[in-house]
Amino acid sequence: MSDTNKNSIKIPMWVHILLIAIIVGVLAFSGFKLWRWNQGTAKTEGVTGESYEIEVLDQIFLLSEDKKAGHEVDDTETILFLGNDALTYDTSENGVVSQVQSKLENSNCLNAGFPASTVAMKNAAYTDDYALDAFSFYNVARCIYDEDFDQLIEKATLFEDSMYDKSAELLENLDFNTVDTLVIFYNAQDYLNLRVGMNPDNDSDPVTFSGALNAGIKLIQEKYPFIRIVCMSFPMCYAYDSSGQLVSGDRYDFGNGKLTTYLQFMIDVSGATGVSFVDNYYGTIDEDNSSTWLLDNIHVNAECNAYMADHFVRVIYQ
Repeated sequence: MSDTNKNSIKIPMWVHILLIAIIVGVLAFSGFKLWRWNQGTAKTEGVTGESYEIEVLDQIFLLSEDKKAGHEVDDTETILFLGNDALTYDTSENGVVSQVQSKLENSNCLNAGFPASTVAMKNAAYTDDYALDAFSFYNVARCIYDEDFDQLIEKATLFEDSMYDKSAELLENLDFNTVDTLVIFYNAQDYLNLRVGMNPDNDSDPVTFSGALNAGIKLIQEKYPFIRIVCMSFPMCYAYDSSGQLVSGDRYDFGNGKLTTYLQFMIDVSGATGVSFVDNYYGTIDEDNSSTWLLDNIHVNAECNAYMADHFVRVIYQ
């Protein structure tokens, strides 16, 4: 027998079996985690939003000291909320803006929401036949940058809801040098109104959800670098498909992606622009507790507003 054969070591069969079992186990676990992520719904215990299974996707950024230079500092934390029905559907003490103020001492919370508006524009250029575009996040950010709110004031007269007038006048009369934090909080209207998610050739395209969010944030950052910006995500909602059936936004794709696709766009834009992201999606509403926290397919009740306000205060002002 040769020396090579004498010195060779035979690996036992059980070692081969064990290695194969480990590889199969790792692949199975990875596949399960990927499947769980694609489901888009986090399980919660009751309506507390607390569960060991939930991975809440908050990401928090602080402003650098050089960006704060020249800002008027006082004893009041002035928080400006921009958004849509997420802010305006309930403007009482049970609304999310009032709930934040009640939970945060020495704060002045300002509600500049425009009902039914979206982050993205419907049309690439504003047209009179769709006046709601004037109140999209991108156009509101443009007005803030230009310090010109005439368009908002003018178009507000076309709507019966007084919130359009109130919010437009608030922005026109607001001294933005006193604003400490700006919160962007829209519900899922972009998803429900079939706004395109993104334009791969233009990351600032205002007719796309991610492009309008990106462009609007950058306008405000350039104009007022000392204002800390926070994106609050929409919670889960339901939608009506082409046959009129109520379907979960977690699973239904109108052609631009499921609701979780828009969530990922907001996370990506927040990270790219260095603004904080507060996750109202995972750990808040799911299909099991939706009847407890939703008033209809999209609007939330007072208890849900309280939970989201508490979550916001905890992660931003901890």
